[in-house]
Amino acid sequence: MTSKFTELAIDCADPDGLARFWCSVLDYEVQDEGDGIVTIGSPMAPEGKNHLGPVPPTLTFAHVPEGKTVKNRLHLDINPTDREQDEEVRRLLDLGARRADVGQGDESWVVLADPEGNEFCVLADRGP
Repeated sequence: MTSKFTELAIDCADPDGLARFWCSVLDYEVQDEGDGIVTIGSPMAPEGKNHLGPVPPTLTFAHVPEGKTVKNRLHLDINPTDREQDEEVRRLLDLGARRADVGQGDESWVVLADPEGNEFCVLADRGP
């Protein structure tokens, strides 16, 4: 018996706002919301964790009173599927991301932060 990765929980100040941002980034949709928690996931796998095989993980945003204080120990890497990396970075900046410097140096990926300061990387185009 093994486990599968089905969900990533993210503490935040504004679950609705952060969920909207990540829905736009990942082409996800809101699957559940209430009591300061919003869960988003892929419309291609609406059954989510109940599906027998691998599934795109859901993201669950939970309201917490404290703010982010240090660099993430865990972050998302995303891959553009229908455009080049620089075009995707511009799109994400327009959605509300901002550039972040975590000491990455000159690398092939671009480090951004979401509207609440959570770092994530935009990798070079790898296709769908």
